[in-house]
Amino acid sequence: AVVSTQSTGEQLLITAYAKALEIIPRQLCDNAGFDAITILNKLRQKHAQGAKWMGMDISSEDIADNFEACVWEPSIVKRNALTAACDACCTILSIDETVKNPNSNYKAPSAMPGMR
Repeated sequence: AVVSTQSTGEQLLITAYAKALEIIPRQLCDNAGFDAITILNKLRQKHAQGAKWMGMDISSEDIADNFEACVWEPSIVKRNALTAACDACCTILSIDETVKNPNSNYKAPSAMPGMR
């Protein structure tokens, strides 16, 4: 929904970010011994229908409305974790771009002066 209203570059970024966040329920499914593909497809379907509180239910090996099940998580913790992770990624990419910058005029010396 949000992706279709964005430019191509932003679409790629949003899609990659969403795919990265899907690792969380996939890993939870794997750890619990559930069929991750089935659970993720059900979650995607419910989220597309606007059911934003749907999540995994470990007890029933299915999905459930986490709001009705009284599973509340502090959103500020998630927001801070995602912000910190994004900042770390941006820093790594910035350093990587600086190190690999092909337009740099700096030429490293071939050997120390006086040494061969």
